[in-house]
Amino acid sequence: MLRRNKEAKQQWAGLNTALDRWLDERQDLLVRYFKLAGLPPYDEHPEQLPSAEDIRGFCEVLVDYISAGHFELYDHILAEAQAHNQRTDALAKQLYPLIAITTEAALRFNDEYAEACDEDSLPHFTRDLSTLGEALQNRLEYEDQLIALLAEHEVLPQA
Repeated sequence: MLRRNKEAKQQWAGLNTALDRWLDERQDLLVRYFKLAGLPPYDEHPEQLPSAEDIRGFCEVLVDYISAGHFELYDHILAEAQAHNQRTDALAKQLYPLIAITTEAALRFNDEYAEACDEDSLPHFTRDLSTLGEALQNRLEYEDQLIALLAEHEVLPQA
């Protein structure tokens, strides 16, 4: 996931300041995810659960990122896709419900763990974090398809 985001940033950097900011937020989210999951290069203590503070911080970034996508980019993307051509509109309408599924997974995770205060409130944390990771992986793929489509037609949102 980190590599995918790095490649996306390299490919689309400078096309649009709102997109650049959003990709930076995505990078922050992914780094925090990898740290929580104890994945390389952040696998210092993989047997330990993360602190409640780290989980809350991750949840805040997760919700901010999800919100930015929906309220700053996706609505604009759909409007531009509808105005541009039928192929673009059809793909955007196909991807948007798939992204919405990943949003639901992210919000479920947030609802479950944003207020976690100790290890007793984390019995299924590892499983749920893994499920969220799968949803985030899918989301990145769908988002990148939308970005590529709009970049191709030069209809990215203006900052």
